Amino acid sequence: MKEKKEKKLNKFIEVLKKKWLIDGTKTTLLVLAIILLFIGINILMQKLELTPIDFSQEKLYTLTQESKDKVKNIDKDVHIYFVGSTDEDSNLELAKQYKNANEKIVAEAIDINARPDLASKYGIEDGTQGIIVECGDNSKVLTANDLVTYDTTTYETISIAEEKLTSSILTVTSNEIPKVYFLEGYSEYKLSTNMRYLSMFLANEVNEIETLNILSTGKVPEDCKVLVITTPNKDFDETATNAIKDYINAGGNILWLNGVIAEKQDLPNVNSVLELYGVNPFDVGMIFETDSSKTVSGMPYVIFPTIGYSNLTKTLYNTSDVLLINPTKVNINEDKLEELKVAKTELLTTGETSFFRADYSITSSSKQENEETGKFVVGAELEKTLQEANDETGEKAKTSKLVVIGENTFITDFTLSQNAQSPIIALARNKDMALNSIAYLAERPEDITARKSTGTVTYTPTKEQDIMVQVAIFGVPVLIIFAGIVVWILRRRKK
Repeated sequence: MKEKKEKKLNKFIEVLKKKWLIDGTKTTLLVLAIILLFIGINILMQKLELTPIDFSQEKLYTLTQESKDKVKNIDKDVHIYFVGSTDEDSNLELAKQYKNANEKIVAEAIDINARPDLASKYGIEDGTQGIIVECGDNSKVLTANDLVTYDTTTYETISIAEEKLTSSILTVTSNEIPKVYFLEGYSEYKLSTNMRYLSMFLANEVNEIETLNILSTGKVPEDCKVLVITTPNKDFDETATNAIKDYINAGGNILWLNGVIAEKQDLPNVNSVLELYGVNPFDVGMIFETDSSKTVSGMPYVIFPTIGYSNLTKTLYNTSDVLLINPTKVNINEDKLEELKVAKTELLTTGETSFFRADYSITSSSKQENEETGKFVVGAELEKTLQEANDETGEKAKTSKLVVIGENTFITDFTLSQNAQSPIIALARNKDMALNSIAYLAERPEDITARKSTGTVTYTPTKEQDIMVQVAIFGVPVLIIFAGIVVWILRRRKK
């Protein structure tokens, strides 16, 4: 056996010696041919855009079947532009795989200087990085920060690139663009002054945004998918009250953001609307959190609430990713819910030892005697059944949903401090909470979930894959070294 191996080896050396290595020209041509073959294979592989072999346990670099199924029937051209990226960007490689599921979806890296049309349309400057998902007149812009989130318990980075890319493709190819109306005239919170970032983020989600002066229209428009009401500081007049109630009875959905109240207000009409869902009037006062793990820098009034599970919060569930400033409690009349045919889901709650302070003259951050203590609801979904489903007539159930949050500042342009640059809406995942709420109420939730941990990537190849890797890692270098030794020996003998 040993003699056979030696003969084969000697034969191989003789072939190299006689046919190639003695002739320097042929040796050079051989090396060049190998290099050109290598380059050619790489170019071919790039053009074919084959799905890469993904050895990571979390399958970081390949699309899930869920994403493929979501996009395979899209019949519109979709372009995904990676601005300021190179072809080696792992997220770009992931995006290119959509083409295998649907040829109408194309992803590419672009130099913004070579595309002045995109630079002008989206206001992109040289040196900027981002992702543009475009379909006709609809588009959505993503940043690098939009593609990751963080596990606060393991401190690992979680890639949500596939989740965001897939949902963006579905959004820009949607045939129906929901209209979101912001009620004005009853609050100091306005899109034009205090919530410009929210307006921009909503537009980027492919929504039509309108302000609603109900005294002018006399009603909530029929095309309103979501009505947003922000911290009323004066009572609704009769026209607005009747119009909002008519909207609710027609199955309309409302996002109600109510900031902390500094003094007692007489708002009977406002309260009569909330009462339809079993929500009692808001109290004067705000919540202090005593659990330091749920606060920011020792500020008991800047808290991370516990996020409950629901269709609205499923991408935020079991995290501490929403930051509330001076939250107040949402008072739900539990005894009335059954009578009102309202189902309650708690979305945001405080810790068990938090307390509610109604006396603003108290400067101590410690709980005082007679201050209410316990877990408070600061965000809830209340679904009111207006009409039961009827199997005999084929009538479907009709409901109206209210998402109410006892905080308004968290989605504003305000900053946490004078030295801060980022608006509060950009902190933690406040933006996602607001956008998810509106998307859910508009019945357009992001129903794709593909989160992959990038904190640790576990190598778990099959037996065949392991052989391929071992050959690539060890076999090729050994072959090169062996060839080099042979050449050196032959040249010494020739001398």
